[in-house]
Amino acid sequence: MILPAAVLLVLHNYLPMFGLFIAFKKINYIDGILHSPWSGFDNFKFLFNTGSMWRIVRNTVSYSLVFMTLNLVLSVAIAIALSELRGKLAAKSYQTFFVMPNFLSMVVVSYLVYAFLHPTIGFINTSVLQPLGHGPISWYMDKTYWPFILTFVNAWKGVGIGAVIYIAAIAGIDPEYYEAAVIDGASKWRQIIHITLPTIRPIIIIMTILNMGHIFNSDFGLFYQVPMNSGMLYPVTDTVDTYVYRVMTQLNDIGRSSAAAMVQSVLGFVLVMLTNGAVRKIDREQALF
Repeated sequence: MILPAAVLLVLHNYLPMFGLFIAFKKINYIDGILHSPWSGFDNFKFLFNTGSMWRIVRNTVSYSLVFMTLNLVLSVAIAIALSELRGKLAAKSYQTFFVMPNFLSMVVVSYLVYAFLHPTIGFINTSVLQPLGHGPISWYMDKTYWPFILTFVNAWKGVGIGAVIYIAAIAGIDPEYYEAAVIDGASKWRQIIHITLPTIRPIIIIMTILNMGHIFNSDFGLFYQVPMNSGMLYPVTDTVDTYVYRVMTQLNDIGRSSAAAMVQSVLGFVLVMLTNGAVRKIDREQALF
């Protein structure tokens, strides 16, 4: 039963590792990838010597930490709320409502956001700000609001699918724990604090450790398509992924893009190991490995 998943894992995660050597080559399309000359660490120097290095790393890491923390809190809160619903139809309906945004293409999401933020006919300018007596805002020219917009869009799209994992974990809790708590006079809030959260804590820790591996990666669609690649927003929307993509479309150098991807993967691996090591020192049983 696990064979199809194992095959996909090998094809998508392990097979591409054979291409790591591309990061150390100066690709020449005439000679081909295998026969192109070696460039040593020149491709890595491109990433670290760029004047935008601090900005793109700051944005990537900051957004990743905010997304990880906020989505964790919201996913757990939604999972607990849905698990308290006694009507199966209502629970399934709400669960579908929260999960559906995850299946929308980021292209579709970007145009939904555009419908709200269009400078002249957008919903917020015409139906919210104008009736309140405020002038229209050029959303795609003003970087002030975009950290909040991107955080909201990411949470709206990803919180629902994250909650599904915690709903499954909550469903596996023995009901006798809650029955004993009710007999002892524990309120619903105390049941959540002393039964639900401690029981799903291992899942929370595992998900946190895994998410740490993506802290140097960003959702390309979120940071490139949703802001419509507006140059005025680069100070708050430019991340490692979007910066490398823009540079690669101009230079057409897959060696440098491979070097950037390799740096992200290595740093992610190191963070996973460090996070897991910290968890193992605190509570060995909760560590991932």
